[in-house]
Amino acid sequence: MGLTGTRLTALALALLLALGVAVGAALALGSAGFDWSLIVALRAPRVGAAVGVGALLALSGLAMQVLLRNPLADPYVLGTAGGASGGGLLALMAGASLWLGAALGALAAGAALLALTRAALAATDDASPRLVLTGAMLASLCGAVATLLLAITPDQQLRGAIFWLVGDLSGAQGGAVCGAAAVAFAALLMARDTAIDRLQLGSEVAALLGEPVRRLRLLLLVGASLAAGLAVASAGAIGFVGLVVPQALRLVGVQRIRDLAWMSAVGGATLLTLADLVARTVVAPLELPVGAVMALLGAPLFIVILARDTR
Repeated sequence: MGLTGTRLTALALALLLALGVAVGAALALGSAGFDWSLIVALRAPRVGAAVGVGALLALSGLAMQVLLRNPLADPYVLGTAGGASGGGLLALMAGASLWLGAALGALAAGAALLALTRAALAATDDASPRLVLTGAMLASLCGAVATLLLAITPDQQLRGAIFWLVGDLSGAQGGAVCGAAAVAFAALLMARDTAIDRLQLGSEVAALLGEPVRRLRLLLLVGASLAAGLAVASAGAIGFVGLVVPQALRLVGVQRIRDLAWMSAVGGATLLTLADLVARTVVAPLELPVGAVMALLGAPLFIVILARDTR
């Protein structure tokens, strides 16, 4: 039975408080101390990017888990993020805008995914196996392209390319765009909460209850793919946020999409902001890739969640 009433309100307040503390700490702490001009020029845009990207990744993971009816699905399972990685590397080698190249790569991969899964989206039975197989093929192809591009990347650009691929917020662009996109995606999921809750019961059940299954699947697929692609375009491939946050919320009793959507966004924003704070302060003045830090934090956290779930 899901959380309701006082407990749900307490969890919501705790999440909002945690986000406020994380943002405040990320703005105030750093190797240069508390410097207002530094906060405005460097830390605030970076924290904004962490909040926007973290929220997008968590929402993308939630949408993928609903679409595939698999709690272990993450934002990268269907290959759009791989398209963003390949497009970003191409742009980096060509001296063009990395953000634009990654965004175009994500759009191209998303268009290919839609073209290949039209029949699966229209079916009333469980489309998860076909979607996963198609996404895995696309992800494998994009991964191979990214590997080949890395192999021919000039040495002077190689370190930057690798840093970006494993997740890097130091030069993140489009933080405001990511934040606005996260708010819009969360609002869209909340607006269709009843239909999506029914879809979680199974495609056939949702169809019998009169829900437009194909349209709902398309909404989740396009939304999750665009969210993942935009996040990767801004900060590289950062794992575990989209996997851990929605799953943790479900395990503490949050079940309805109306609550899961905005709480996942807040939880993802908080988690990535804290991970980025660790990445830039733990060995200051050197900096670690936030994707690696997120994996170090996320893997033990996910193991704890799984252990709690098996009790």
